[in-house]
Amino acid sequence: MDYVTMLLPPMLKGWTVTLQLFFMTLVLAMPIGILMGIARLSPIKPLAWFMEFYVWLFRGTPLLLQLLFIYFGLMTVGLRMERFSAALLAFVLNYSAYLAEIFRSGIQSIDQGQYEAAEVLGLSRRQTMSKIILPQVYKRVLPPIGNEVINLVKDSALIYVLAIAELLRVAKTAVMRDGTFAGFIMAAAFYLLMTAVVQQFFKWLESRFDYYR
Repeated sequence: MDYVTMLLPPMLKGWTVTLQLFFMTLVLAMPIGILMGIARLSPIKPLAWFMEFYVWLFRGTPLLLQLLFIYFGLMTVGLRMERFSAALLAFVLNYSAYLAEIFRSGIQSIDQGQYEAAEVLGLSRRQTMSKIILPQVYKRVLPPIGNEVINLVKDSALIYVLAIAELLRVAKTAVMRDGTFAGFIMAAAFYLLMTAVVQQFFKWLESRFDYYR
């Protein structure tokens, strides 16, 4: 018990870094993903093609490779980023692509008749999207978004490769130093706590959106 008490402060410090990456990625990637999802369906073909290529690129390559490329790859051409900033950029670019595809499929799942009805009522494309389509899309995409957010919790451990003192790196340092698996067990408890909170939050959100049925 004394060892756990001793290990708790550095673990909490590492957890703080993990939480910062988690929340900042969500705050930035969510609106970008919505805009990209709409752009994927744009009548402006070059924009739609570019978004399709972007989604293909970032969904088709590992997040770990993207982390290494942004931090070490850009360094070779003279662009040096702070480690956490590079990690955040990689996560935002990656998760924006996944969220864009989720929102794109959600928008396409709405019956075409609703677009036609909005046009008859004289609503603009922006009004149709913001007042009619997106409110229904939000409910439909909640389950896949919940899965992506849980993946984000676990993927946050990947920033370990950039030597950032996040939760997993702190745990491994303790394990290597003290020869006990207690650090890994504590790290697992933190990750399980985060995923449990995320699951409960999305259950609550889904119940809040029940009135769209």
